[in-house]
Amino acid sequence: MTDTPPPPLDGQLCYAIYSAGIAIQRTYKPLLDALGLTYPQYLVLNLLWAQDEQPVGRLADQLALESSTLTPLLKRLEAAGMVRRARNPENERQVIITLTPAGRALREKAGCLAAALLETSGHAPDDLNALNRQVRELRDDIYRGMGGWGDGAAPADEA
Repeated sequence: MTDTPPPPLDGQLCYAIYSAGIAIQRTYKPLLDALGLTYPQYLVLNLLWAQDEQPVGRLADQLALESSTLTPLLKRLEAAGMVRRARNPENERQVIITLTPAGRALREKAGCLAAALLETSGHAPDDLNALNRQVRELRDDIYRGMGGWGDGAAPADEA
């Protein structure tokens, strides 16, 4: 064991990314509260807005979650009338998630989140886009170094 103290949190990249994520979620929270959504529910809806009718497993992979973790969240979205869950008639083991008209309509109302982040941070869109690209590259490189993301595939950029 060493007597060397650990590096300060502010000097650690993992903490900077973690705490920035919390700050972003706090920025989004009032807007999401007005929509009746949690941040994880918003992420699921984003995936469905990009491509509707996805199996639970694919959504879980894109979010780096286990299907069993995602299922309660999907049940709450279904109870709120945002999505429908149905067994795939071609593969009974698979559950397909589909947006309802209410879930589709929420897309326009939720469009203000990026604007809130730009306003709150004071950063230019190009700066945040470049940072987003760098963080995604880092994430993908880490998963490649670990041997893959869930099923071995890297997540889509939209995730």
